Amino acid sequence: MTTQCKQSAPLTNLLSIDVEDYFQVSAFEKVSPPTSWEEREWRFEANTERVLELLEDSGVHATFFVLSWVAERCPALIQRLVAAGHELASHGHGHRRINTLSRDEFRADIRHAKQHLEQVSGTEVWGYRAPSYSISRQTSWAFDELIEAGYRYDSSIFPMRHDFYGMSDWPRFAGFAIKDEQGGWQAGEPTDGQACLRELPISTLRLAGKNLPIAGGGYFRLLPYCVTRWGLQRINQQDGQPFVFYLHPWEFDPSQPRMQGAGWKSNFRHYLNLNKTQPRFKKLLEDFNFSTIRDGLGLAQT
Repeated sequence: MTTQCKQSAPLTNLLSIDVEDYFQVSAFEKVSPPTSWEEREWRFEANTERVLELLEDSGVHATFFVLSWVAERCPALIQRLVAAGHELASHGHGHRRINTLSRDEFRADIRHAKQHLEQVSGTEVWGYRAPSYSISRQTSWAFDELIEAGYRYDSSIFPMRHDFYGMSDWPRFAGFAIKDEQGGWQAGEPTDGQACLRELPISTLRLAGKNLPIAGGGYFRLLPYCVTRWGLQRINQQDGQPFVFYLHPWEFDPSQPRMQGAGWKSNFRHYLNLNKTQPRFKKLLEDFNFSTIRDGLGLAQT
């Protein structure tokens, strides 16, 4: 008589899509100011529709962090993604990194974005993700403003080092940002009456004592898919944690217009392997289980 080891059920990971157009990314902010956006070719609607079709084919729901700039110009797109069962969350209004804004400007940005997204969609917006993951130690006051604006969770911290973003000492998995007695913000477990916000960092792979990017964006296009899959499986199996994956609709668009004057590093990051995003994404949806962030955090039941 033989015995069989009972295998644990696969973890449900969290899938997120940051909806901005190709000319709004931080890598192009010096050559594509907001004053030029109205004159550029808009491709966000068709590219987001492409993502929605892929998700529908796979029966997967995701969280869409959407710029209210996008929602103002195409409210029907927002209504379609909500009707399809996806979670709508805020990416702010005009994709300006927090460290380029005053506190008053940030307050106005996140409140306008939340109000407009809710007005267009008819649903409550609970989540926020800063452009380029730009909540840092220097801008931790953003947590105060997010709470005051009515957000229930944040997914803006990337626990690694990068020239645009990163808080390498922040915990790698979901928890809380809590306000300490000195008025600063740290990771930890809140006590009664302590100001706090759910924080869902972008997932990293821990190797050789360092946090390495593995869960989306340009890294998904740079690394062979077998490496990405191995790293994500390691998070599920060795860490025993779900991972947070992210992509942008413009990453599914190899034919997008080329921006001029941005420099080799920005061009490399933005245009590398755009033609590989869609087939790799299909494999990702086959290889892992996914849900929205709101469902993954259990907020939908509260």
